[in-house]
Amino acid sequence: MAKFNINGKEYEIEIDGKDRLIDLLRDKLHLTGTKEGCGEGECGACTVLIDGEIADSCLVLAFQCIDKNIVTIEGIGNDEELDPSQQAFIENGAVQCGFCIPGMVLSSKAIIDKYEYPTEEQIKIGISGNLCRCTGYNKMIESVKRAAEIKRERSVKNG
Repeated sequence: MAKFNINGKEYEIEIDGKDRLIDLLRDKLHLTGTKEGCGEGECGACTVLIDGEIADSCLVLAFQCIDKNIVTIEGIGNDEELDPSQQAFIENGAVQCGFCIPGMVLSSKAIIDKYEYPTEEQIKIGISGNLCRCTGYNKMIESVKRAAEIKRERSVKNG
């Protein structure tokens, strides 16, 4: 049995040595917001945060995440208040089909957690591992900028 911290909750679950993190999330824990697109780390649909860093869960073996903090799209925001990245993507119309959005939103969260005032270059680098066919990247870049604003506004509001 292996121990995992996923979205702030402790799990003790049996894994196989060849299980990928995405398999653990989707098949064993039923956290289906993480999508499998290419299965080769090229599209970013399976993006999660591992100890605050962006990672493609299709390329990470589950056993590599034992005792690490994993965050999926289900682990941000709540019924009372969306995560700033979720709110900004909605406000800016950066959500269309939705397949890439969980990974893109988590990439956005990682960017604004790292940079209070992210530059366009930092944003482009931060989302570079995420592919989107529907929305276009300009709306997504603007959404990351807006997410940073929302995060700063909330910080001031909450003191």
